[in-house]
Parts: sequence; structure tokens; C-alpha cells
Amino acid sequence: MKLSNITYRPITEDDTSFLYEVYRSTRVDEIGIAAWEYKEREEFLQRQFKMQHTQYMANYKGAAFDIILYNNEPIGRLYVDRRKDDIRIIDIALLKEYRNKGIGTEILNNLIKESEELKVPTSLHVEYYNFARSWYERYGFKQEGDTGVYIFMRRKPESL
Repeated sequence: MKLSNITYRPITEDDTSFLYEVYRSTRVDEIGIAAWEYKEREEFLQRQFKMQHTQYMANYKGAAFDIILYNNEPIGRLYVDRRKDDIRIIDIALLKEYRNKGIGTEILNNLIKESEELKVPTSLHVEYYNFARSWYERYGFKQEGDTGVYIFMRRKPESL
């Protein structure tokens, strides 16, 4: 997979179904273990997605909410709040078939490079059980907080 074909574009209202598809792909496996009927799972995931989307839009007014494109095809979402003193990764999510192919690594490396150039930390919240937690640790993110459900992690630029 040639990774230089990754581009971004801002989300629009027309992207809601795709954004739900991305969200669903990140949650359906954990929900799949529940003894719920398909309709119940879908209704639950739809509610959770709407709640998360509304919360992100309300709490991160100046953030970049982008669709990740590979060869101009939508494959995920990248939400980043670039502050004066911090690059906050709100969310990186890829459709299942695009995971473990180096795409997330390229995206994260680009954000780290941006943080190094600006000499500001990169930060994020990750759920305790999320496999990405160890991935972030491999890239130098360290736990600095704990909300009970989420861990707050920060990676300081090497120049600091």
C-alpha cells in the first residue's frame, strides 16, 4: 500500500453516514459480545455515535474535523484540536479493512513531526482497554492522568 496517497478533507453534513460507519467499525466488536439483537445493537451504536459527535462539535469549536482519504476514497476520520500550547488528538479512526497497514502510523508520525516543529506537546485521551494505548506508548506518549474510563496521555517534543 503506497501511503503517500493519504489526504484529508473537512467533514460535511453529507458525511454523517460515513462517520457513523467508521464509529461503528471501532465499536461493533466490543458490542458484539453482548447478547443483543441486531436492531438493539444498531440503535445503541447510533445513539452513542450521535452523543459523541455532538459532544466533539460542542467542546472542540476550533478543531479540524477531517475525513481521511486514501486514493481519494474515504477510509477514516481524524479530529485534531491544534492549540497554541498543545496538539490534542481527539480521534483517529480507520475502517477495519484499513487498519494495520501503516496508515495510522503515518498519520501519527505526521502529528508528532508537527509537534516537534512547533515545540508543543501532543496529547490525547484513550480508553483503558483500547489496544491503541500500547501503540501510543511505543511513540513516546506517557500517562499523565486518569478519569476512571480514559487515560490522559502526552508526548513532549524531544526539544523540551
